[in-house]
Amino acid sequence: MAKRISLPLTDETLKELKAGDDILLNGVIYVARDAAHKRLVEALEGGKPLPFDIKGQVVYFMGPSPAKPGEVIGSAGPTTSGRMDAYSPRLIAEGLKGMIGKGMRSAAVKEAMQKFGAVYLAVVGGAGALIAKKIKKSEVIAYEELGAEAVRRLEVEDFPVTVVNDIYGGDLYQEGKAKYCQD
Repeated sequence: MAKRISLPLTDETLKELKAGDDILLNGVIYVARDAAHKRLVEALEGGKPLPFDIKGQVVYFMGPSPAKPGEVIGSAGPTTSGRMDAYSPRLIAEGLKGMIGKGMRSAAVKEAMQKFGAVYLAVVGGAGALIAKKIKKSEVIAYEELGAEAVRRLEVEDFPVTVVNDIYGGDLYQEGKAKYCQD
């Protein structure tokens, strides 16, 4: 049974999550890919404010397709999270509490998640059209010139994700591999 989680994430909520938990997110998440991540970190390094308050937030690594008439957003599937690994530790240190994508994360990202308290969540790749139905509102809030890589603010309802990396060092991908390893 999936746990319903209201956003933004709190440290108390994160303490209850374990690798392998299925959860349904409700509230606001932000979308940013590599080009936007680079700009976010450059802003921090330059002492400039971010386009949204990152504390407690969840960022979805997604590149939306154009919305059809009457739709909020087009297909909204995940992109490979490893492309954000160079930037994620800094954003986590600034208060980012969750990331959504697909694929494994680097050791540096996993260390930052444990040190500062953040989780990595996976969404099913290839299910972008179904996932889009859980997005109730979408608006570009920064870096519009980046097109599909602009920062977006999404309002989601029962957005389905699975905890891959928790604050305790749990790693669903490693646990899954271990089940099939032979001595």
